[in-house]
Order: sequence, then C-alpha cells, then structure tokens
Amino acid sequence: MKLSRLWLVDFRSYTELELPLHEGLTAVLGPNGIGKTNLLEAIGLLATLKSFRTAPTESLVRKGADRAVIRAEGQRDGRDVLIELELAKGKTRAQVNRQKLARTRDLLGALRVTVFAPDDLSLVKEGPSVRREYLDDLIVALDPARDQLLSDFDRVLRQRNALLKGASGRLDESSAATLDVWDQQFASLGEGVLNSRYEILEALVPLVSSSYRELSSSESVLVATYRPSWGEGPLAEALEAGREHDVRRRVSTLGPHRDDIALELDGFASRTECSQGEQRTLALALRLAGHRLLAERLGEPPLLLLDDVLSELDHDRAHALLATLPPGQTVITSASGLPPNTIPDQILEHQGDAASGYFRSVSGQLP
Repeated sequence: MKLSRLWLVDFRSYTELELPLHEGLTAVLGPNGIGKTNLLEAIGLLATLKSFRTAPTESLVRKGADRAVIRAEGQRDGRDVLIELELAKGKTRAQVNRQKLARTRDLLGALRVTVFAPDDLSLVKEGPSVRREYLDDLIVALDPARDQLLSDFDRVLRQRNALLKGASGRLDESSAATLDVWDQQFASLGEGVLNSRYEILEALVPLVSSSYRELSSSESVLVATYRPSWGEGPLAEALEAGREHDVRRRVSTLGPHRDDIALELDGFASRTECSQGEQRTLALALRLAGHRLLAERLGEPPLLLLDDVLSELDHDRAHALLATLPPGQTVITSASGLPPNTIPDQILEHQGDAASGYFRSVSGQLP
C-alpha cells in the first residue's frame, strides 16, 4: 500500500495537520523539536499498532485532549484504502474503509512499514530481547496470522511463571500436574516460535550481508547465529531436565524468550568488538534487509521510514544509503538537509515555530 495523504488530530504536538505524501522519496526538513519524528510515529502506528518509541498510548494524545486520531489515505492493488485509528487512554479503535474491525489485530497487514531510527543502534549493542523482537516483528509482517502464535506463547509463559512463583520453590502434587499441562503447551508453542525465527534468519542473512556491503563499500563477512537458551535438542526434554532449577528460581529459565542472535563481522563480535560506525551500519543493514525480504515475499515494498538517520552516518555512508534506496515509497526526516545531488520527489519544509508551525510542500529540488 502506498500512502497519499496523512491527517493527524490531537496527536502528540499536533492539534490538526494534513500532509500530502509522494509515492517516491519525501524529505521532511526542519530543525529539531518541531515534530518530524511524530509524523513517522503516526504512520508506524497505522501499520503495527505500536510506537517505535515504545511510548504508552496516553502519551500519544496531545496534552489537554481526550483522544487522538490518525487517518491515512492510499492505494493498494489499484483500489483506494482509508485507515483510521482512534487513540485514547487504555483503548485503541481501528477501522478500514469506514468498517470497524472486530479486533485491532485485524489491522496488521493492511499497511506495512520499515522504520529506522537512531535508537536502532540497540539492535546491535543491546541485549538479546531487542534482536528477538526484530525477528518477531518481521515474522508478523510476513504473516499476520503468526501474531497469534507469539501471543499464545507469551500467554503460556506468563501462566507458567505465575505457577512457578506461586509454588514458592516447592511443587505439590496438584501444582506439578498443572505444570505438566503448561509445559506441554509451552514446548509446542515454543518450537513453533523457534522454527519461525530460524526460517526468517536464514532468509535474512544474505540480504543483511549485501546491504552492509553497499553501505560500507567493504567486503566484510557477516555471520548470524541463532542461539537457543537450552542448547540443542527438543524443548520438551530441556524443560523436563530443567524443572527443578525453574522451581527453585521461580521463573522459566529456558525457552524462546531467553534466546539470542549473535552477530559477527569478519570474526569479531559486533556487540563488543566493532566500532560504533560499524555497529550503526549493521543496524541499518538489518532494517534494510528486513525491508527487502518483505518486498520479495509479498510482491510490494513496505513504506520505508528513516528518522534522522543521516545525522548518525558519515558522509560516504549517508550518500550510499540514499543512492541505493530500495524501490517504493520512502519518508526521511532531517534537521541538517540532505547530501549533495540528492533530489527527492517531494520536500516538506517546516514553517513557523515549534508550537504553531506547519509543513509546506515544495518542489523536489533542494535550494
């Protein structure tokens, strides 16, 4: 789906805003602090129902308002599509073409986006949970039905942990029987999550490697290794062998929720032994690889959102990024302009101050 227009009402810093969007490259330019990232966040919410800033719903509603509305119009398969979200404290409502959805989860897949933001350095530098979430988000983007698998696993994990915590380090006959039931479901769902992650990582690695080489102009070799928290063998056997340890610790110590994806560049651990420039380039390569995988599998590229990415890259890598942008619709924000010889299809320039300013569409030629 390609977006042609975006409306915001009482979202973040905006009382009301309407923006046209070009089907090619749109550059949103202006100083820091005037709401450029808010625009990308709103588009991301339409696709994933999650803020890439991990913000709670109540923080998305403009101060003094009781709800926020995000509305976007676009085309998919030659047909007009209207997506609308209403955000209020503790509640999100969604509809497509004026039809209310039975579940907000049913919105997944209507619009697909890839977001790269400065915080994405955490994909490489931080702990395993960030990389697990990266893979799981791609799994759902490729097949929204698998969101149910991930949700069911999380539910069983919470139930199992609640039982272990309540057992206070000792199982009686009743709680042991209940744990048997949870372990059976945990193992079955966990193997499903594991297989989904293995499948997508195998498809991703060649794309990450090629994206990294394009951005860095190097022949670096990337190795990505999925590391199950229980080592090798069936998860069911690992749960049985580790039951006493889990009971004593009062938490599930093994399972997909504890797995990691280790990344190496030229034999060096990217998290601890690579430079920040290499880490940032690898993080961007991971996002671009996921973007390309979705385009290949689904036959249509997601909308690419690049938030202040140029400020984090040196001149050569910034130029390489914009020179090798994948086909499709892209929206990029920048406080410092674009590299020389970059000609976006549309420029949205900020006019006025942060409190009462607005964005004006100008030609795709930089001044």
